[in-house]
Amino acid sequence: MNIEVFTQSSIKIKSKKTVYFDPYQINASYHDADYIFITHDHYDHYDEESIKKLLKKETTLIIPTCLEEKAQKLTKNTQVVQPEKHYKIGEIEFDTIRSYNINKIYHPKEKNYVGYNVLINKLYYYIMGDTDRTKECDSVKTDICFIPIGGTYTMNYKEATDYINYIKPKKVIPTHYGTIVGDISLKDKFKKEINSNIEVEIHIQ
Repeated sequence: MNIEVFTQSSIKIKSKKTVYFDPYQINASYHDADYIFITHDHYDHYDEESIKKLLKKETTLIIPTCLEEKAQKLTKNTQVVQPEKHYKIGEIEFDTIRSYNINKIYHPKEKNYVGYNVLINKLYYYIMGDTDRTKECDSVKTDICFIPIGGTYTMNYKEATDYINYIKPKKVIPTHYGTIVGDISLKDKFKKEINSNIEVEIHIQ
C-alpha cells in the first residue's frame, strides 16, 4: 500500500486501484485516478484544475450533494453521496460520515459535507474532511485515520489527539496544517500526545 499526502488534505492511496481524496494543487497531469473522493466544496478540497489532471475515461468522481451540478461539468461519471450511508461502487466499498463544525460557522451541518471510511485491501481508511469532533465521528471504527489538526476551520491538534486516543486506530496521519492554517510545528505537538500503541505517520513536513 502506497500512501501520499500532499498540500492540505490532498491524499493519494495506491493499491490495485489509485484513489485520491480532495486533490489540491496537483502539479502534473497524471490521469491515473480510478476514484476521486471529494469531501466538500471549499476551494482547497474541490480544486477543479487538480481534478482535471487526474481524470481518465474510467474515473469515478464521488461527491457530496452540494457539488452535483458543478462536478457533472467535469465528468458524467459521478456518484453523489449522502451522509451516514453505505456505498459499494465498482471494486470499492465505503461509509460516509457527516462532517461539520459544532462551534464554528465554516462547515454547517445542513450542508451535508462528508468524510469517508473506505475499505481497501481489508483495512478501513477514514478521511475525515473538515470537521470538529462529533457524535458521528465518535462512532467510527477504522484502521487508519487521516485527521485535520490545524484548528480555525477544524478541530485543533489537542482536540484531534483526544479523538484519536478515543477511537484507537492502528495508525493516524495528520492533515490540514502547514499551509493555509496551522503552523507546521503542530505535527510534533500532535505526535507527542498520541498514545504509544497508535502509530503516527507524518507526511506534511
